[in-house]
Amino acid sequence: MSALPDPGRALVVGLAKSGRAAALLLHDLGWQVVAVDRAQVDAADLISAGIDVRSPSEEPVAADLVIRSPGVPRESPPLAAAYAAGTPVWSEIELASRAMPNPIMGVTGTNGKTTTTELLAHLLREGGLGAVACGNVGTPMASLVGEIPADTWLVAECSSFQLEDIPSFHPHAAVLLNVTPDHMDRYPDFAAYTQAKLNLFAHQGAHDLSILPPQFATSGSAPARRISQAGDEGPDTVSWAEGGLHVRGLGLVAAWHDIPLRGGHNRENVMAAAAMAAHAGLGAAEIARGLATFPGVPHRLEVVGTARGVVFVNDSKATNPAAAIAALDAYPRHVRLIAGGSSKGTPFDDLARAAAGAVDHAYLIGETAPEIASALESQRVPSTLAGDLPTAVSRAFADASDGDVVLLAPACASFDQFRGYEHRGDVFRDAAREAGAR
Repeated sequence: MSALPDPGRALVVGLAKSGRAAALLLHDLGWQVVAVDRAQVDAADLISAGIDVRSPSEEPVAADLVIRSPGVPRESPPLAAAYAAGTPVWSEIELASRAMPNPIMGVTGTNGKTTTTELLAHLLREGGLGAVACGNVGTPMASLVGEIPADTWLVAECSSFQLEDIPSFHPHAAVLLNVTPDHMDRYPDFAAYTQAKLNLFAHQGAHDLSILPPQFATSGSAPARRISQAGDEGPDTVSWAEGGLHVRGLGLVAAWHDIPLRGGHNRENVMAAAAMAAHAGLGAAEIARGLATFPGVPHRLEVVGTARGVVFVNDSKATNPAAAIAALDAYPRHVRLIAGGSSKGTPFDDLARAAAGAVDHAYLIGETAPEIASALESQRVPSTLAGDLPTAVSRAFADASDGDVVLLAPACASFDQFRGYEHRGDVFRDAAREAGAR
């Protein structure tokens, strides 16, 4: 990992969680920090620390280093000016990784990142190693500098946005779980989105672990390894399913019925996490114990409860069609689907095809509801425009019979009606409990 340059003047663009953490870290490291955000934000904590907080409409800021928050497009004026001037622009994870000696594991992909990140951190802790889940999962890596022992593993969930400006970011183990169209409102095409994901592997060495789908190659020195649900153990296969979970070098780790996570996509998440845990030195028994005790992730196929024989499942983290399709793989029959939200520029044809045969009725909310309804109609899946989430839950439960599943799998972002997917999931949970789910 490259070292930090000597302190100078830094510009932090975007003041959500990671931007704030980066600004405070740079200030603590002796940098003169200017921080900007396109919106009016409460920055009293930054100002009190001595950070110069400005509006981006003010005069351009000359800086020796620019930190870009993941939510800020590269085309925003402060960033565009920095790129044009040749000023170094880093992601917050690049900054943090240079400021701490901790070993890093990176997890990226369109879907499954959060579950795999949390599972891997859990496996490492259950195996007796220090580990913290961080990055896109919610805890900025920069906030951990100086707060944890040097031998604690950083298990970093990495979004495509976080991987755009990482000139030296080096995970000792990294996985690309999958790539399907997402964030097409931010990328010119699917190839650009995919390349951002592949940046995770660019600085790995021969002794690191790289796990990718079969159609991809690494851009670093680590050989590409694969996971396989088909049970075909090839020379590059690091984990596979053959009557249970197997990991190269460890053999059979656990039977599938001993692992609580359900759905084919979660099998792949489990295989990736187990292989990375083995790379960190854990044995089969330690990994099996961790898999059996993993509680799952809120808002990701979270079973809220049951009422009148109807199961309520919160998959608010399914913010694109591929994630919603994975949820239907886990619940393939008698589903009352709640979907819709703000658009990310992705089509819903594949979701409609997956819904045929699995979804008895869909209850659609948010700005994309008419578009999803049209796609479902082409597959003869009945739907109702429910407007808002509490109404959708109420109607779905009223229509449901014993054995049905009321599944929130929106296939969309949440920002038309909610503060984020967590808020959306909380509203669903409250509505389910209002219906009697326990």
